[in-house]
Amino acid sequence: MKITRTILPALTALFAACAQQPVQQGDAQSGAAAKPPAAKPRVVARAPSNDPALPKLEMSQAILFRLLLADIALQRGQVNVAVQAYLELSRETRDPRIAQRATEAAWNARFVGAAIEAAGIWLGADPESQQARQVLAALLINQARLADAQPHLEKSLAADQENAGQSFMQLNTLLARHPDKAAVLQLTQNLAKPYAKLPEAHFSIAQAAAGAGQPALALTEAREALRLKPDWEQAALLTGGLLQQSKSNSEAAAYFEDFLKRYPRAMDVRLNYARLLVSEKKYTEARGEFQNLLKEFPDNADVALAVGLLSLQLGDFEAAETQLLRALENNYKDPDAVRFYLGQANEERKRFDAALQWYGSVTGGDQFVPSRARHAGVLVKQGRMADARKYLQEAGRNAPERLQFIMVEAQVLRDAGDFRGAFDLLGRAAEANPNSAEILYDYAMLAEKVERFDVLETSLRKVIQIKPDHAHAYNALGYTLADRNLRLQESYTLIEQGLKLAPEDPFILDSMGWVLYRMGQNDTALTFLKRAYEIRADAEIAAHYGEVLWVAGKQDEARKVWSGALKQSPANELLLATVKKFSP
Repeated sequence: MKITRTILPALTALFAACAQQPVQQGDAQSGAAAKPPAAKPRVVARAPSNDPALPKLEMSQAILFRLLLADIALQRGQVNVAVQAYLELSRETRDPRIAQRATEAAWNARFVGAAIEAAGIWLGADPESQQARQVLAALLINQARLADAQPHLEKSLAADQENAGQSFMQLNTLLARHPDKAAVLQLTQNLAKPYAKLPEAHFSIAQAAAGAGQPALALTEAREALRLKPDWEQAALLTGGLLQQSKSNSEAAAYFEDFLKRYPRAMDVRLNYARLLVSEKKYTEARGEFQNLLKEFPDNADVALAVGLLSLQLGDFEAAETQLLRALENNYKDPDAVRFYLGQANEERKRFDAALQWYGSVTGGDQFVPSRARHAGVLVKQGRMADARKYLQEAGRNAPERLQFIMVEAQVLRDAGDFRGAFDLLGRAAEANPNSAEILYDYAMLAEKVERFDVLETSLRKVIQIKPDHAHAYNALGYTLADRNLRLQESYTLIEQGLKLAPEDPFILDSMGWVLYRMGQNDTALTFLKRAYEIRADAEIAAHYGEVLWVAGKQDEARKVWSGALKQSPANELLLATVKKFSP
């Protein structure tokens, strides 16, 4: 949430109001001189004629001094002084302009309690201000006070019914971070009750229901939004996504196909349909959709990029390069991203010099660091390890980037099998950056490779201390203990915390299954391992899942899991060792 600072402070508004005071005139008939002002004048700042709600504020020297004090303190970064002064003046004067200024200052300083109080004064002084009401509602939501926010949201919607649809579309964004998804759904349903004929209201309920784990309700509401607005592409995308999650890819694809028959120019739906076809390995049909897209939107850079990326995913690198070049020619909004993908297309075709040129042409944006990493990877493929390391050491333009490139350099060494070199490199980086959770986590992972379990445990505990929501730090430490059959109850507690933070992460689900297996709870372990393998058929998850199946007497199932995994990852060391252990 962001509260925009006013261009002019409340002090300016008060001065403007003071300037509107009528000058006391002398008696024109008698010619008497105007009476001099009394000592220590108390000027009443009358509200402008177009804003009758403003209070009659006596601009005493004390008020003026405190306004100046607050403004100067804010300019000098003394936020405590500024917020306190603005808040006290808001309480005393009940002036909405000062209260607005107090709200802005308090929120920018992240004094949320003060911001809520000031916003309440602002709204109390100016009950018709939609800005004040919306700001107060947003602040209350920020503090998870949904019940307190509800009446303000209701009044905001009722006061601006012409834009109620837009307000509902913004609602889920405002509520996205609230942890109680059921409460978010209830609030959304309450707000939507008077708007049964508004498609955006049903769409908002659908999004909230999806977040609350109620896919059936979400699907019903998304379909109602489409009934009210049949060509609404965003609602169609939500419906297809819900079908994909709760039903199957094939049902989602069938829905998109039907929608496209009725609305063939629905570009985003067609793109998602093509992606689904690719995921279902229906490559011929997917290419047909590519052609439809290019035919319907021949000069659309977004379409060219999407088709290029899908072609890249399919391994059709020549087609990918053609469409990516077209995206550049049509002035795609992020040309560096396109150059990065062109580098990938050429790298995959082993046209390494061209790949280096494309990666080197990326000058900024989100792809800057990945492009430099891929550039170094190409140098390694050319047998130029020393050049790759030197390139990475010189690539960082600032401190955060340099840290990222140190991690990339460590990965290059790791991929080359030089675990000790990578460990030492990150050890120096961790010593220089003791509060970098990213460096410490990677350092811990390499510590395991060189059997420095003391460093692994110390580093991961430091990561958890720095970043308590780092799910994979809990998981890595818990899994390491479980895999070594040490302190299993502590291992379980650590993995459990990781799972609370990332409940659908397949690797953490795998770890939970593994520690339960170590604790002798095979049936429960299989539940977690099966779920992990369904989400991601990773070779190491397959190794664990197969082992527990085998021990549980389900050898045929174990062989089936291992066989499938070996086809995808025939050289995975853990998988090979596990298969050899149980089925020589």
